[in-house]
Amino acid sequence: MRVDIVTIFPDYLSPLTLSLVGKARERGLLDVRVHDLRSFAGGVHRSVDDTPYGGGPGMVMRPEPWGEALDAVVGRGTGVGGEALDAVVGRGTGVGGDCSDAMRADAEGLPLLIVPTPAGVPFTQARAEAYAREPWLAFACGRYEGIDYRVVEDARRRMRVDELSIGDYVLGGGEVAALVVLEAVVRLLPGVVGNAESLVDESHAAGLLEGPAYTKPPSWRGLDVPAVLTSGNHGEIARWRRDQALRRTAERRPDLIAALESGAVSDPDAAAIDETIRSHRGPVAD
Repeated sequence: MRVDIVTIFPDYLSPLTLSLVGKARERGLLDVRVHDLRSFAGGVHRSVDDTPYGGGPGMVMRPEPWGEALDAVVGRGTGVGGEALDAVVGRGTGVGGDCSDAMRADAEGLPLLIVPTPAGVPFTQARAEAYAREPWLAFACGRYEGIDYRVVEDARRRMRVDELSIGDYVLGGGEVAALVVLEAVVRLLPGVVGNAESLVDESHAAGLLEGPAYTKPPSWRGLDVPAVLTSGNHGEIARWRRDQALRRTAERRPDLIAALESGAVSDPDAAAIDETIRSHRGPVAD
């Protein structure tokens, strides 16, 4: 997968050299290129923002540097030509220098452009799985009061654009959101996680929150590992884990339980859900 990120704070993306993402880059599974928006801005001060039309507080990121940056990263037409691709390679800071033949083949298409914004659609595990199937992602990390919306409208003329929110809160800029999205997406790429089964039984993979996990020692500070986990009975362990996931989800995310109950729910699942709901309601008066 190729990833291009446009930002005014390239150093903010330095965590992408660490952990699973960094290892994926070292192994050639991921090609990350960070682009400084200010290098596409004119003038002595390389200004990228101005006051908003219509008045109001704050500053808005100007369309000219964003247009130049996206033109350099993805090209101006329906695909990236040789000159534009060479410009991307020259400006990029990805591991490994020049892009491979596979990356050049991907450049004949266009990336999915992700614009982090609190006004976007919610980022979910399902969306992370869809992004993991993309050969090329690009991020436009805005700041201040956001990017002049004509940049999004212009980008939609030539590529797919997702305006994306990672939660119901406001951040100082899109860089943190880009890190969050890539952390969720890259671990789903084939070959990144050593044991692929670890991606199956985890929170949101099946519409539920994952239950608690335990390891050695069996007793610690007077707290024991649940006996079922050391019983060796795989059927009972699977049922216990399922019940814990259902109970935790019913307690913390009843919205997910409501979505689950819209389909077929087994009797054991229903019993675990009902038990959690009753425990939180307390005793019912006669």
